Amino acid sequence: MFTGIVEGMGKVAKVQRQGELVRLNVAPPAALTDMAVGDSICINGACLTVVERGEGYIQVDISPETLARTTLDSLKPNDAVNLERALRVGDRLGGHLVAGHIDGTGSVVADVVRAEGRVMTIRVAPKLSQYLVEKGSVAVEGVSLTVSGMRGDEFQVTIIPYTAQNTTLGAKRAGDRVNVEVDIIGKYVKRFVDKADGEGGGVDLDFLAEHGFVP
Repeated sequence: MFTGIVEGMGKVAKVQRQGELVRLNVAPPAALTDMAVGDSICINGACLTVVERGEGYIQVDISPETLARTTLDSLKPNDAVNLERALRVGDRLGGHLVAGHIDGTGSVVADVVRAEGRVMTIRVAPKLSQYLVEKGSVAVEGVSLTVSGMRGDEFQVTIIPYTAQNTTLGAKRAGDRVNVEVDIIGKYVKRFVDKADGEGGGVDLDFLAEHGFVP
């Protein structure tokens, strides 16, 4: 489990295909050199396992499923990547609960610089947009963000200058693909409601109104 608070940016040193797997060699920043073999590491939002550790580098294997669902298939040497180590019991939860299981990719359709930061508009498939709500949480490239606006299958996020400088989001422009993980709580709620509806009962607008959740 992660929080979406990126600890630093690493640099891709080597990309090797090994059958259906891709082995990624990443040079992490000095502050993240205490990782060990078997540790979980979030790279651009995807939870991966450290399979080898050496002086100034870590290696992870990327499965075909992860390659198909993420932008990791396009990584090449010298690319910057967002890194976050797994959440430890007792750590502050600064962002939101991020599983590191990418739901799909989105496409940046607009990137506008404003005084408060970069306002980025991202388009996703309908199967993902149904889980996004204004003021809700979303992880983009592993970065915990707040949805500031919704229109159809597009959502907006504001990237403050600090985040732009300290994550790969500062380099994203219109046309770029990004990894998206929707809020896991929203997925469980929808699953519960859908199941209840299928059984002819459960949570609906009448239920919410009766219990004071909606006017």
